[in-house]
Amino acid sequence: MRRPAANVKRGAVRRDGPPAKSARDALAALKRFGNARDAAVAASFFKTGPGEYGEGDVFVGVRVPQIRQLVRLCDALPEVDVVSLLQHRVHEARLLALLIMVRRFQRGDDLRRARLYDLYWRHREWINNWDLVDVSAEHILGGHLWSRSRVPLDRLAGSRRLWDRRLAVLATFHFIRRGEFGPTLRLALRLLRDEQDLMHKAVGWMLREVGNRDRAVEEAFLLKHYRRMPRTMLRYAIEKFPEARRQQYLKGVA
Repeated sequence: MRRPAANVKRGAVRRDGPPAKSARDALAALKRFGNARDAAVAASFFKTGPGEYGEGDVFVGVRVPQIRQLVRLCDALPEVDVVSLLQHRVHEARLLALLIMVRRFQRGDDLRRARLYDLYWRHREWINNWDLVDVSAEHILGGHLWSRSRVPLDRLAGSRRLWDRRLAVLATFHFIRRGEFGPTLRLALRLLRDEQDLMHKAVGWMLREVGNRDRAVEEAFLLKHYRRMPRTMLRYAIEKFPEARRQQYLKGVA
């Protein structure tokens, strides 16, 4: 899923602007660049209505390129303030916190990365929409577990919570990028009959990424399981296939 296209120039954040020294500074910057019309569009796009997956989420209408620019002004933000942002009711505050954590993880030593992973794991209840999962799971979960046991992913994949299961699958993107496909295929098989459309899309997307690197590996998996796959999952998985081959899968004659 993709967020609506952003106009980077509108309300651009000054890269040489004052650094955020507290969560209050960061929230003030977010609200300063908020836009009521964009907030309404985001609330609809991220399904915040009653009974929808993002029910009750609050947006102030700050676009992703602006939030990414704000991240650079938060390098000195204390950890306690990053956690405060992660626990905030405003969606963009949680996104900002996660992007700060990703930046720190990518620049940190092993000790700092382990601490960020622990922080991420303990506060994952606040990672509660697909974009929050998608910008962070591969970097922090996948990055930390790359050289460690993958048992935490199995725990997440078995969760009743949609976002935990999506975290598990998206974390394997880190492995895919490094040529390791086993964890993705194992979780894909486990989640083959997941009832949530957002999981169908996530699993199909990761299978497609495997195929982008090794078509034979993806097709070996598909040929065994494609008839049992939800239609959306299959469509995502074969999106890059030649049209004739796509049709074979869609018609059940692959």
